[in-house]
Amino acid sequence: MNKPRTKELTGIAILTAMYCVLSATMKIPFIGAISLDLGYIALTLGCAMYGMWGAFIGAVGCGIESILFSLYGFSIGWFVANFIIGLGCGYVFKHTNVTWKRIIAIIIFVAIGMLGAKTAIECYLYNIPFGVKIIKSLVAFGVDSLTMIIGLLITNRVVK
Repeated sequence: MNKPRTKELTGIAILTAMYCVLSATMKIPFIGAISLDLGYIALTLGCAMYGMWGAFIGAVGCGIESILFSLYGFSIGWFVANFIIGLGCGYVFKHTNVTWKRIIAIIIFVAIGMLGAKTAIECYLYNIPFGVKIIKSLVAFGVDSLTMIIGLLITNRVVK
């Protein structure tokens, strides 16, 4: 990752705060504790504008939001998953303008982050059987992928 300049650093900080605020206030309940988290729109915008700094936006925004506003407290699984999603999507988004490649990147990196890292971490930490956890993770994967694809459609209008 390149060292950001002051203008970029300000944008990264604003998008991190947007992620935190949108995640805390704009969740549309889906099933159980899973919701359509509109913070992912800020993450998608951050990946498109600042590349791999999206990892910072996703991880730090998620960390701050979970510490300040979540009933469940800080989640290392979500933190790592958002870092992976932001890093991967940020790399791909910065190097391509083709929307279908970005959609594929979203699906791949949300799968790696959610189905891989987050599921493995939570199964290990909370002693949850993988077969039980993967079902909830599949639902969260679908919902988070959908939110990021919506964010990509918005981003394509904003960032040219």
